[in-house]
Amino acid sequence: MRNTRALAVAGAAVAALGLSAPAAVAWDTPSNITALPSVIAPGGQLTITVDGCRGGGTATSNAFSPTRLSPVGGGKGNEGDRGGAGNGTARGTAIVNSNARPGSYDITVDCNGRRMTKPHAFTVIGGVRGGIGGSSTTGATPTDMAIGGGLVAAALVGGGVFWMRRRAERRI
Repeated sequence: MRNTRALAVAGAAVAALGLSAPAAVAWDTPSNITALPSVIAPGGQLTITVDGCRGGGTATSNAFSPTRLSPVGGGKGNEGDRGGAGNGTARGTAIVNSNARPGSYDITVDCNGRRMTKPHAFTVIGGVRGGIGGSSTTGATPTDMAIGGGLVAAALVGGGVFWMRRRAERRI
């Protein structure tokens, strides 16, 4: 019984070590480019995160100017002062051009001397020009004044008729 438990624990340890080894090798190349939010309006801020980009790099797209990616966490992560690679993640913020057309855009990352492109990384949507709401002309037009005056006159006549009728009922 003891041998079975010891063998199970040893097998679990070897499996955990074996599964973590490929992840450590993957830090050498940029991978997993993430753009948040994935749907954005022109002029918005886009946060770009790249795994496997220890020293930082540059992100480019047709929708924004080249953006510098900086290492996250000071480049040491769990390795402390032992000089390890850290978490190997880089992040940057890009401003989407205000004249970017609606559609899907790619992001290309240059990192650690390697280049990687993520197709359809984010989508620019068309926006509405808000802010003035319908008040693009100043003041009321003559038509608006005529309609408003007619409604006020109808209310006065209707109120007068109602008052006169109630007054006549009291006399009877």
